[in-house]
Amino acid sequence: MKKLVLSILLLFAGTPASAADLPPGARSETAKVNGIRMHYVVAGQGPLVVLLHGWPQTWYKWRHIIPPLAENYTVVAVDLRGSGESEHAKDGYDKKNIAEDVAALIRHLGASKATVVGHDMGGKAAYLLGLFHPELVEKLVLVDCMPPGSENMDPSKGGMWHYAFHASKDFPEMLTAGREREYIKSQILAWSHRKDAISEEAISEFARHYASPGGMTAGFNFYRALYDDKKFMATLTDQKFRMPVMTLGGRHSVGDRLHDLVRPLAADLTGAVSEQSGHFVPEEDPEFVVKHLKQFLGRK
Repeated sequence: MKKLVLSILLLFAGTPASAADLPPGARSETAKVNGIRMHYVVAGQGPLVVLLHGWPQTWYKWRHIIPPLAENYTVVAVDLRGSGESEHAKDGYDKKNIAEDVAALIRHLGASKATVVGHDMGGKAAYLLGLFHPELVEKLVLVDCMPPGSENMDPSKGGMWHYAFHASKDFPEMLTAGREREYIKSQILAWSHRKDAISEEAISEFARHYASPGGMTAGFNFYRALYDDKKFMATLTDQKFRMPVMTLGGRHSVGDRLHDLVRPLAADLTGAVSEQSGHFVPEEDPEFVVKHLKQFLGRK
């Protein structure tokens, strides 16, 4: 009986989100880009808006944002490399390469340009996409993230402990094995201001993907690559954003710091901070995000 239950659970862990989980009118698609199979959810019609999630989440983090944007735009919510239903690649988790994944997807979709919105690790990739592929980025939105290379990853100097833990070889997988959902829930609660904003059902949706074979390793690889990201950023000199940029932060998380760090690189910069949010702004304060996205997208 126990073996049967385990088999059913493993089968469920690898099953794509059902149509009932998708926003109204949305569909699930895959594409071969930059050497991997990438999954994404697409809804609506109009100019292209690409949404990039962070850890420990999937495209599903944008579930409150997709429907109102899809009224006027083609909205594509991506499962980043190694996340959700996208391929659990063994390598390539540096944010410059993640940006290349997204650039290849934009080309695959046949769009000349897209507005790119990135949160957390997706924000770091969006940041580099804006610097290195300005021909593909109409407008850039960075949501509660730190620019790659700017993180304080040393707990002894005030850095957050999870950076070093997630970047360690093998230990995070060993210590979270069988406890993936508990660990993901604890991380989400720790970084949230509104503790009830992300439901138990949503946490289960995220956790079932990370608990699948190779899922947690892929997630931790985003952190392991941060050291390479920092080295790469140190080689940059005069790169600046050529497109309009907007930053959105949570007062109880990044706050104004993201805006301050981006200001020297962006001639056309706007920003806002949600007073009611921690790190997960699109879920803790979706009305705030939709309002500012619509205003920014509607600018000429």
